Amino acid sequence: MGIALVAALASSAPASAHLVTTGLGPVYDGISHLLVSFDDLLPALTLALLAGLNGAAAGRRALFVLPGVWLVSGFAGHALRLAPLPGVVAALSLLAVGLLTALDRRLPPAVVAAVAAAIGALHGWSNGAALALDGREARALLGIGEALFVLVALLAAFVCRLERPWTRIAVRVAGSWAAAIGLLMLGWAAR
Repeated sequence: MGIALVAALASSAPASAHLVTTGLGPVYDGISHLLVSFDDLLPALTLALLAGLNGAAAGRRALFVLPGVWLVSGFAGHALRLAPLPGVVAALSLLAVGLLTALDRRLPPAVVAAVAAAIGALHGWSNGAALALDGREARALLGIGEALFVLVALLAAFVCRLERPWTRIAVRVAGSWAAAIGLLMLGWAAR
C-alpha cells in the first residue's frame, strides 16, 4: 500500500500554476481559464452586475469595453513578456468593483466604461504576461475575450431587466459579497 502511494505521487503530471490546458486548443484553453480562475472571473461578473444596475447604456459600453481592453492589454502583456501583476491588483479590482456595486450609486455610462477599461487592462495584462511566461500562444486571449463578451452580455442584460426593489437589493448583496471576497484576497495576498 505504501509503495503504491509513493509510486502514484512520484508519477504525477506537471502542474501549471496559472493557466488551464484543455487539450482542445488555445481558444478553448482561454475560455476554460476564465471560467475556473476566480481572480479573473469574479471582477468581470461583478462589473456586469454594476453595469446592469446602471442601465442599458452602461451595460452596452461595458459589454464592448471590457473584452476589447482585456484583449489589447493581454496581447501587449504577451508581446512585452514582463511579469504578471501581483495578486494584490486582482484583489483590489474585485474590492473596488464590489463596493461600487454594493453602494448602487447611479454612475454615468462613461464612468462604468472607465471601470471596465481599468479591470480589462489589469487582468488582460496579467493573463497575457502569464501566457508568455508559460510559453503558450496568445490566441488563448481570444477565448477569454469571447467568454467575457458572452458573460457580460447575459448578466448585464439580466440585471437591467430587474424591476422589483428587492431584486436590486439582491444584486447589491452580491456586490457586497464580491467586495468581501476581494478583501479576503487582499489579506491573503498581503500575507
